[in-house]
Amino acid sequence: MPFEHKPPKYVQVAEELQRRITEGDYPPGELLPSESQLTDEFDVARPTVVRALQLLRQGGWIESQQGKGRYVLGQPALEQVQADSRTSADLIGPFSKGRVEQVLSTGREIPPNRFRDLLKAEGQDVFLRRTVLVREDGDPSEVVTVWVPLDLANGTDLESAERIPEGLRRHLEKRKGVRFDHVLERITARMPTEDDVQVLEMPEGVPVMVVYSSLRDAAGRPLAGLCVVMPSDRHELEDAYSLV
Repeated sequence: MPFEHKPPKYVQVAEELQRRITEGDYPPGELLPSESQLTDEFDVARPTVVRALQLLRQGGWIESQQGKGRYVLGQPALEQVQADSRTSADLIGPFSKGRVEQVLSTGREIPPNRFRDLLKAEGQDVFLRRTVLVREDGDPSEVVTVWVPLDLANGTDLESAERIPEGLRRHLEKRKGVRFDHVLERITARMPTEDDVQVLEMPEGVPVMVVYSSLRDAAGRPLAGLCVVMPSDRHELEDAYSLV
């Protein structure tokens, strides 16, 4: 039975309350349930609820008023910008909201030079999974290629020609007991290859943006290499970060 990592209880509580705020279950200005009510609902100890509420307050989701309780402020502006943008982690997650994943190819190959040192696969095969994301309007949006070390790919559904509903990230975390922690990215631009033009149905003369990513665990071990090819006339890259 695969070992499944789960975040701490207080993080789970905080994430669920964030979801309710984002989806409007707790609109701005509304008083949150009391600590006692949340303790009973989530079946956790009071310190767990207190810590979850501290996370929400520090993140700007709620505010405390002495003698009254905790009021909802809403989704912080920075969170809203980040929610509308996509990261490398998102691209190996489950796809919804107007995008469909189509598997182009799977198999084993020696990775490109850029990923050989990264995956410690000099002269060795790694597993490759290549997909194209298609928008609601039917236009191909980007081509996503993921390279995964064979020891992580073995015993998974990565070789399937069908999409993985929970996404590659969650699939590997559940099946192999790994935990994705951070991403290193590099963005470049180039003219498209003949294959890019065909798969992405691109007009001539339009360059592509290419995002190369290293997805790692907390110890810095590379779990996957990711390459995303995007037509420059269909995408804008946006980032948001705190200045505090």
